[in-house]
Amino acid sequence: MYEMTRLRYLILLAFGIPVLLTAQTNPELSEQMEEVVVTATGTPHTLKNVPVQTEIVLHKQIAQLGAATFEDILAQLCPGFDFNAGDMGSQMTLNGLGNNYILVLIDGRRLHGDNGGENDLGRIDPNDIDHIEIVKGAGSALYGSDAMAGVINIITRKHDGGFMAENISRIGSYGDWRQHNGLGLTIGKLTSMTGFQRQHTDGWQNTSVEDPAQTEFPIYDSRNKTVNEYTNFQVSQRFTYTWNDKSSLYADGYLYRKRIFRPTNGRYPSCDVNTFDMKYRDAGLALGGETRIGETDRLTFDVSWDRHAYYYHYTATTLEDGYDPLGNFTHYFPYFAGQEHLQSDQQRLIADMKGVFGLPRRNRLTAGFEYRYDYLHAPMRVRDGEADDWTAACYLQDEYTGPDWLSITTGLRLNQNQGFGFRATPKLSIMIKMGHFRLRTGWSQGFKTPTPKELKYQYIRTMGATTFLYLGNPDLKAQTSDYYSASLEFSRGGFSASVTGYRNELDRMITLVNVPVSVIPDGTAEYAGDGSSTIVPRMYKNMEDASTIGCDASLTWRITSELTWGGGYSYLDTKAHVYDTGRSRLERVTIDGMAHHKGNVYLTWQHCFADAYRLGAGLYGRSSSTRYYQNNGNGKAYQIWRLTSTHDLGRGRNGMTYRLEAGIDNLLDCVDRTPHGLHYGSTSPGRTVYCTFNIRFSKGKKMDTRSLETTSGRYSEDD
Repeated sequence: MYEMTRLRYLILLAFGIPVLLTAQTNPELSEQMEEVVVTATGTPHTLKNVPVQTEIVLHKQIAQLGAATFEDILAQLCPGFDFNAGDMGSQMTLNGLGNNYILVLIDGRRLHGDNGGENDLGRIDPNDIDHIEIVKGAGSALYGSDAMAGVINIITRKHDGGFMAENISRIGSYGDWRQHNGLGLTIGKLTSMTGFQRQHTDGWQNTSVEDPAQTEFPIYDSRNKTVNEYTNFQVSQRFTYTWNDKSSLYADGYLYRKRIFRPTNGRYPSCDVNTFDMKYRDAGLALGGETRIGETDRLTFDVSWDRHAYYYHYTATTLEDGYDPLGNFTHYFPYFAGQEHLQSDQQRLIADMKGVFGLPRRNRLTAGFEYRYDYLHAPMRVRDGEADDWTAACYLQDEYTGPDWLSITTGLRLNQNQGFGFRATPKLSIMIKMGHFRLRTGWSQGFKTPTPKELKYQYIRTMGATTFLYLGNPDLKAQTSDYYSASLEFSRGGFSASVTGYRNELDRMITLVNVPVSVIPDGTAEYAGDGSSTIVPRMYKNMEDASTIGCDASLTWRITSELTWGGGYSYLDTKAHVYDTGRSRLERVTIDGMAHHKGNVYLTWQHCFADAYRLGAGLYGRSSSTRYYQNNGNGKAYQIWRLTSTHDLGRGRNGMTYRLEAGIDNLLDCVDRTPHGLHYGSTSPGRTVYCTFNIRFSKGKKMDTRSLETTSGRYSEDD
């Protein structure tokens, strides 16, 4: 009752006051609705005319928010998202489905990470983001696997000539220190952009209590942290060669390193033994190009290779479990302080070629071919030490713009997978314009094959008297889905509002579920040893059926040229069943991370006092009801408020610009004191402060913060 009362207050603030004042709507055309987006169809459309419902987070919104991370941006401005920080990566959910159903793109290229479902979103530097486009629902027809819940396309800023150098330094509570540097240079037809980012936090501990159910005896002074200390850095380089006004080539690469420092609980070694830190070593290379043919046609190609590898860096003597060179599961491999051992090395190669062609009678055809190869090397976690998978696909999409009031988009993707054969995934989207209203409806199918980790991975985690055994399942079947949606949008002047209803029906959805001890493979059951440990086997299984149903609403009101009010609300319900072989019946299970209600609200103001000084201020709130899980308790409801300020100090004669940001997060000091080992509603440490200083020098053309991007990262607005 208490959580719902708090959420109602947030919804009232988001929607009630603007509705009462709608009569004063600013008559100017909404700037947001004129933004050009590309993710929904792979071709450019203004936001108000894109045939598929699309959300956009603008560059000015990101700059005003002053977020430290990409997760902060989405959690604060898009209520359908939820995040939980973890050592393995960011546990993200969108409308009830987790990481492995959400495709994250950077300039149209897949963000590579753990294909078991947790991506390290720390690779995304908020200072590099121009804007973010979000398309919810199955996008498999255009983007293939991993897009059954939605697609997030991060469009980065581009250097557009001249010379540019910038430094952004941020400090905050709990040793938070974030550094960004950029260097852009143009020599003739060659443009270079070099980037560097470093992130560090000391971590924090919201409670010193361990979950009594997971320990042999009560522990009230644990050293375990809610969020562990970590340091990461990334270096990136991009070259672009503009052959002429119709052809260009690019080559880019990145190197990413991260170390997570885990406290050693020496006094109570039975409690989640931390005898090692975690190290990540990621890298990637890409090459691509574009050429135009005539006024309307163009061809693009991209080839990319990415690697995501993580290691244990041992801080004390540790006995590990895993496969030996003969393929037998063996216990008690010894490792000593200072040693490192590879846990997982995941590599991916993707080649993509696409053409966009203008056809008679107001049709535009997109046709493409994609090949994807995944390789997993995990000597201790996979029998025989390695596994791989490949998928080849071709796709077609037709966009028909008939009368001014009607747009129809149809698409079809043909997939051929190494282990799961052939599958076709169609889609259909229709938009009808009615004055200031837009009615959009759509249906699309999704198709996702099991990953090598879901098929073959195996590892053990001991927490006190309980041993969790995580098992791959070679008998998994491919997942399919049907996504239905309908939305109504109103836009006039500086006021826009939308409501979207959706239903996502998944067949054979893969998830981790508790299974009987009897299904444990030979050679692992004896892990219990003398019987003092309780084994909880968890195996990847296909559910008999699963569905998510919900409604998203959003509102943006530009009250004056300086004052903007906005907010959103998301309702969600999920259903899922799995066949219990032990009881010979269907059992209802929870889709982990589901919350029925989420909401956000914001009020921003900017005023230019003189040419040399612009002040901005923002108040942001977000809230969630209880999040539900199969194991280890539910996440508590929460409500968090944030106050930000920005200070643009003008542009000097020598091309220098200066910006200062400062703010307070979690104004009401909301802290979740749930014991370690259980799920959190929020991992916030409570009230924190931050300050950011930005200095930039530019000569010639400025950094392009309104780049227009295709899924390959390039196009012109006149397309």
